[in-house]
Amino acid sequence: MSLTVYEYSRCGTCRKAIKWFKEKNIDIKLIPIVEEPPSASEISELIQKSGLDIKKFFNTSGQVYKEMKLKDKLPSMIEEEKIKLLASNGKLLKRPIVTDGDKVTVGFKEETFQEVWNN
Repeated sequence: MSLTVYEYSRCGTCRKAIKWFKEKNIDIKLIPIVEEPPSASEISELIQKSGLDIKKFFNTSGQVYKEMKLKDKLPSMIEEEKIKLLASNGKLLKRPIVTDGDKVTVGFKEETFQEVWNN
């Protein structure tokens, strides 16, 4: 099984997730989320496959999120606008985003990774 991991090299959470995969000898393909953010259609598909609310895909503690005052703006935006916004700037995306094409996780919680990715 090979997983795609959208990550940011300066993100401590991403580094923990990558270390976890390496310790488990799970094959991963790293994609730098800032330089190569997923497209709007890819984000839409990731959201659908994750079963998570779109809000979970926003990096709410990030500088860009705060500068854009998205906490106040997001509630009045339609989903299509939110997806376009996420696709426009990799720093708006919560990371890491991990997928095998069917399943998707966002962020890093060891229990979740153990359950979803440790087959």
